Amino acid sequence: MAEKVPQTFANHTRWDPLFHFFLLPILALGLLMSLIHFFAHITHGDLWDHVHAFLLILLAAALLVAAFKIRLYALKVQDRVIRLEERLRLTQLLSGPLGSRFPGLTEAQLIALRFASDAEVAGLVDRALKEKLSRADIKKSIKTWRPDYWRV
Repeated sequence: MAEKVPQTFANHTRWDPLFHFFLLPILALGLLMSLIHFFAHITHGDLWDHVHAFLLILLAAALLVAAFKIRLYALKVQDRVIRLEERLRLTQLLSGPLGSRFPGLTEAQLIALRFASDAEVAGLVDRALKEKLSRADIKKSIKTWRPDYWRV
């Protein structure tokens, strides 16, 4: 098995080839082709032809929306698990006043902190709370990247 490339801010985005480069383009193409078919034949045919063409548009749009919603549901569940993992991790790593303040982190901040090493997480939590750092700002501030190869 090939060694994994070390994960960094520059390469941490995950692409699912079957979803991003196969399913989505085919569904988008199906919607586009059904729209072209509908408008190309709007002056021809009878009512049933128009109803059929319109139903094809609805079906293509529904499939595209379903694909996005299914993907977003999976990502939302994963974000919930990451939040739980990070809360447990921060409970173990942070003590004193910072340990009682970390519940003030936003969901996006917690999710971004999963990439921070144990050694630098306290400083990043403090900065995130004081400076209201965004997800991208937190990720850019990480010096020792803790990879997450399981993200979908």
